[in-house]
Amino acid sequence: MAQSLSKLYVHIIFHVKNNTIKIKKEIRSELYAYFGSIIKDNESIPIIINGVDDHVHILCVMSKNIALAKLVEEIKRHSSRWIKTKGAAYSKFAWQSGYAGFSVSSSLHDKTKAYIQNQEEHHKKLSFKDEYRLFLKEYGLDYNEDYLWID
Repeated sequence: MAQSLSKLYVHIIFHVKNNTIKIKKEIRSELYAYFGSIIKDNESIPIIINGVDDHVHILCVMSKNIALAKLVEEIKRHSSRWIKTKGAAYSKFAWQSGYAGFSVSSSLHDKTKAYIQNQEEHHKKLSFKDEYRLFLKEYGLDYNEDYLWID
């Protein structure tokens, strides 16, 4: 083929480190917009970004020119620096080292988008740990519970 083409939807999830610093509601929309600019800077397309005080969900179309690990590294590195400029409460802010990345088929794009949009309501019923375990089970990922939450 003379041209490389791809359209890879990916659902990315990551969590704040140690649960010691929460992302306050008043900066979330600005943070998510910043995530979007980082994603665009990496030739990818943000579709929806949302979360709650301790974790974030991103649905994007990944560029064919970047690996998932590199994209997540860029998002976390730049946003961690940015959030530290938002006041003394965030001076020691950090993201956990790990992340989850799940492929999303075109047929599940709208369902995934709606799921991410409704994070506040969703987490009134389900904890992050339970949500994460459900994703791992749904995608058939083996994991060791002893190491899942260590950072």
